[in-house]
Amino acid sequence: MLAVLQQVQDGYIARFERHFKHSVEKVWSSLTENDKLSKWFSELQVDDLREGGTIRFDMGDGTFEELKIIELKAYSVLEYTWGNDRVRFELYPESDGCRLILIEKISKFTDHLSKDLAGWHVCLDVINALLNEKTLESRESQWKTWYEQYKKVIENFHEDQTR
Repeated sequence: MLAVLQQVQDGYIARFERHFKHSVEKVWSSLTENDKLSKWFSELQVDDLREGGTIRFDMGDGTFEELKIIELKAYSVLEYTWGNDRVRFELYPESDGCRLILIEKISKFTDHLSKDLAGWHVCLDVINALLNEKTLESRESQWKTWYEQYKKVIENFHEDQTR
């Protein structure tokens, strides 16, 4: 399922929703435990898991960006800064697993947005595969497919906004 874009008062949000056939606790550990986090987003590392704590993003050039944890409710909410934007994970228990909602709060559209959305889409697919003890054939080919679709989503969104 593609992310849904929406204009809000102070920018935009991209909202992804997924159902996992795993407990909130198991999905939460994928988001917050470094040994599991590194399997789906190797550039991220949780340094201090608390509100006001930090997550480090490895820029790949020997430098790191510190992402500040804005909100943390164990097994429920993890929100942190993402440059000028924010990323928020919400987990909701369901009878046969849990629902994960990923919201990226976007201050302004950039040429990189479709790449980011495709990246988050693949990340969620990888989390699901890992939880199911499977792997994706090629993350890169998956990303290319979703990137093309998100370029269209953004184009259509812009067209709708100008009507």
